[in-house]
Amino acid sequence: MAFVLGGMVMTSIVFQVPADITFEQAIAQTQTLIEARTKGEIDAQQFAQGVQALVQSENGARGFFVTYLTLDEPWADQPDELLVQALATSPAIVSELLVKNLVMSTAMGITHRRNGDLAMAQGSDRVQRRTQQLLERLKLPEVPPKAQEMARNAAGQAGQYSDFLQRWGYDAEQRQAIQQVLQPWVN
Repeated sequence: MAFVLGGMVMTSIVFQVPADITFEQAIAQTQTLIEARTKGEIDAQQFAQGVQALVQSENGARGFFVTYLTLDEPWADQPDELLVQALATSPAIVSELLVKNLVMSTAMGITHRRNGDLAMAQGSDRVQRRTQQLLERLKLPEVPPKAQEMARNAAGQAGQYSDFLQRWGYDAEQRQAIQQVLQPWVN
């Protein structure tokens, strides 16, 4: 089966992502995949195959999530089973990034509301909803231990995510919201 991707005729089996893909390249490849899917140049299965190739590396997965979770397309609000299955092929990377995206979107929603930027707050809310939906659909066993550790670290206990939380400068209100949003995935 052939499809057009970035002006080139490709087969769904040929879509490959270099092992050393950069974050920026992953964003560009994700944008190309999304554009092809939106235009009907590829179907849901071909889109999922491209996503599966991307999420095998951290940079590929980061590029996919930063693009997909913020996408201004209604179909991104309802991930199909093929996309969920594609994400499930890389549980260690996907679980880590989804937990972090949930935390970041929750904290940034608070920041945007404080700054009176309702449009940005709504964008953060959309990322949060989409991330929660993916977490619920995937049910990855790697998520609860990560969510539990992140919640503990947000509560002030030192651990794996302490540096991450400190680097982003989350305050007490944001850390409380982080603990609350992670509760469904805490053991």
